[in-house]
Amino acid sequence: MTDLAAQASELLRLHHTGTTLVLPTVWDAWSARAVVDAGFPALSVGSHPLADSRGQKDNEGMTLDDALDGVRRITAAVDVPVTADLESGYNTPAAELVERALDAGIAGINIEDTVHSESRLRDLTEHADYIAALRAAADQAGVELVINARTDALITKLVTFDDPLTEAVNRSKACETAGARCVYPVGVPTPEALQTLLKELSGPINVTADPVKGAYSGSYAELQAAGVHRITFGPLLQFTLTEKITELLGPWH
Repeated sequence: MTDLAAQASELLRLHHTGTTLVLPTVWDAWSARAVVDAGFPALSVGSHPLADSRGQKDNEGMTLDDALDGVRRITAAVDVPVTADLESGYNTPAAELVERALDAGIAGINIEDTVHSESRLRDLTEHADYIAALRAAADQAGVELVINARTDALITKLVTFDDPLTEAVNRSKACETAGARCVYPVGVPTPEALQTLLKELSGPINVTADPVKGAYSGSYAELQAAGVHRITFGPLLQFTLTEKITELLGPWH
């Protein structure tokens, strides 16, 4: 646990260096080792590419046991901090989820407000309360677990908001107050929306980008210039490699 605590503290530090932290999103031991060999100091595991690698579905198509089995293989393969997408928590009490995540060697967790198993979006208070319970459990364990609180307010079709951007800001603020160390408003549509989020929120913000095309809210250089704290790729690195494999193998059939 001492080594994991040090990794979590290092992951937290990397969010506050004044430069944009890129956490390439991996799905197995091979992709994790490739990212580390490329020089990255930490990495992320996405539920979507992990599920694809296992022949399962994203959006809670895996069980928590399945997800942690996949992540444990990754944390055992590399010596850098790993943050993992654990969906909405797989209907698991916060203390149990933290205990099992730490046991799997996870230094950070991504927790979203869409509960796919119930086809609903948690309300602001319910999600913030769950984040607070996760924070309390991690603190009790003596680990600075980097909780990345995701909100789908900008993209959800489960609820109609009059002003999705304001809803994303309010949900993210509540999660910051609850103890999230980073917030993740998925689907930031424009550079202007990104600037609003950066202005309104006090802590690090995660943006999803395509490793080739960048994000809707800007290219890598533009995201850096805007002051984005953290970038992950979701399933987009895996998608890009799939296209490359198709290109490489084309002449062979």
